Amino acid sequence: MVTRRTVLAAAGAGGAAVAGSALGAGTAWADATIAVDPRADYGAWEGWGTSLAWWANVFGDRDDFADLFFTLKNVSYNGKVLPGLGLTIARYNLGACGWNAINGERMVASYNIPRFKQIEGFWLDYTNEDPTSSAWNWNADAKQRAALVKATQRGAISELFANSPMWWMCYNHNPSGAGDGGLNLQAWNHRQHAHHLAVTARYARERWGVRFRTVDPFNEPAAGWWRADGTQEGCHIDAYTQRSVLAHMRTELNRQGMGSVAISASDETSFDAARATWNSFDSATKALVRQVNVHGYGPDGRRDLLYNAVRADNKILWNSEHGDGDGTGLAMARNLCMDWRWLHPTAWCYWQVMDPSAGWGTIRYNGDTATAGAVETKYYMLAQFTRHIRPGMRIIDVGVDYVIAAYDPAARRLVVVALNSGAAQNLTFDLSRFAQVAGGANGVVSRWSTVPGGSDRYTARQDVRVTNKRVTVPFAAASVQTLQIDGVVV
Repeated sequence: MVTRRTVLAAAGAGGAAVAGSALGAGTAWADATIAVDPRADYGAWEGWGTSLAWWANVFGDRDDFADLFFTLKNVSYNGKVLPGLGLTIARYNLGACGWNAINGERMVASYNIPRFKQIEGFWLDYTNEDPTSSAWNWNADAKQRAALVKATQRGAISELFANSPMWWMCYNHNPSGAGDGGLNLQAWNHRQHAHHLAVTARYARERWGVRFRTVDPFNEPAAGWWRADGTQEGCHIDAYTQRSVLAHMRTELNRQGMGSVAISASDETSFDAARATWNSFDSATKALVRQVNVHGYGPDGRRDLLYNAVRADNKILWNSEHGDGDGTGLAMARNLCMDWRWLHPTAWCYWQVMDPSAGWGTIRYNGDTATAGAVETKYYMLAQFTRHIRPGMRIIDVGVDYVIAAYDPAARRLVVVALNSGAAQNLTFDLSRFAQVAGGANGVVSRWSTVPGGSDRYTARQDVRVTNKRVTVPFAAASVQTLQIDGVVV
C-alpha cells in the first residue's frame, strides 16, 4: 500500500518553481551576498516542536529522550554526547483505540496497524459521559502521558489533537478509516468527539499539571487515504462536518471551564488543502479558530497563498507537522527554509523525532522490540535551527529561500541559518541595514556546521569576523551553518 508520506516524498522530488511552492532560482549555487533586513519582521517566534505519538508510546517514560528533545543540555546516548534539541512544543495525540466491549460491540482494527501505533483513548463507554465513572480509564496511554508531563516540566507548551475519533464514534468502528476512505465520524457523535477532547484537556490541567494551549479535533481530515486497512489511526472528515465539530468544540471547552483554551484547525496535509478548507469555512466558524495548523511534507503547494489567507483573517499560523525520509536532513532544511520564506509560520514541528523507518526521524528505533537505535544526521541538522532560534525572537525575512534569520532585541543577537545545496562556496551576509554590528570579542562570530557528506556534526567554530557590517563564511557542499552574531542593534 502506498502511504501518504510515500506519495508526498515522491512529489517533493519535483514541482514547478513558483512562489512558495518549490526550490528554484533562489537556491544558492554560487558565491552570493544575502542582505538581512530587520524591517522585514514577521512577528515573534513561538517555538519548535514534535508530536508525541508514536515514539512516545514506546519511549515516553525515559528521561534521556525527554532531555534530548526538550532541553538544551548535552545528553549521553548510546556512547555519544548529543546536544539537546531544545524543542518547546509537545503535541499530544488523543488516542482512538480501546479493547473493551460496549453492548457486545468491539473495535475493528486494521490488520496493517502495528501495536505501537494504536493509541489508547480515555472514554471507553459512550453510555456514560461522566469522566469520574468507570466508563473512563485515566490510566490509559501511560507512556505518551509520561512524555507529555516530562516535556511540560522542561518548559514546553502543549497542543492536544486527534488522529481519529474514538473507535465507537466511527461508522465501522475502525479508527484507521472507512473502507472507501470516506467520512467515518458518525453524525450523532460530533459533540461526543469534542466532549472527549474537552474533558481530556480539563483532566490534564487538574491532574497532570498540563495546560493545553490549543486543541485541534482533526488530523489531515480532507485526505482520502484514511482506510480500514491503513497503518495508523486516521479519519476522513469533510469541511461541512468539521464546521459542526468546531462549534461543539468551543461549547464543550466552555462547559468544562476551559474557556482560555483556544481551538486550532485543521491540520490539513498540504498548503493547498489547508487553504481550501479554511476558505470553505464561514465567518462564524473562522471566529471559533485562533490558530491555523498545516502540514508540509514537500516543496509543492502555494505557501504564500495560505499565509495571505490566514493573515487576512488575523489568525496564528503553524506548520504543525513536517516529515521526510532523507536522513541527511537536507530535504528537511530545504523545506524549512521555504516555509520561513513563504509561509511565515510562528512555530514549526517535526512529526516524529524518532521513527522506525530509516531517515524519517532523528533517531531510529524498533517499535516491536522497543529498542532505540542509530542517530540520523538529521538530528544534528535540526539542532542547527532549534538550538539557536528561540521563542520570542523576531522572525526576519531575508529575501531568499535558502537562509532564515531571527533577531533577539533584548540580547542584541542576530541568528542566521543558511543551507548550501550545491558545490562549496562562500556566502556573505550584508548587515548594513542594522544600526550597529559589533560581533563578539574582536568582532568574532560563532558558527556551527553540519555536513552530511563530511565529518561535521553540529561542529562549533569561531574563525570568522564582522568586517564593515559584513560576514563572509565558507560553506562546504551540501551543508548547513548557523551564525550567532552578538552586539547587533536595529
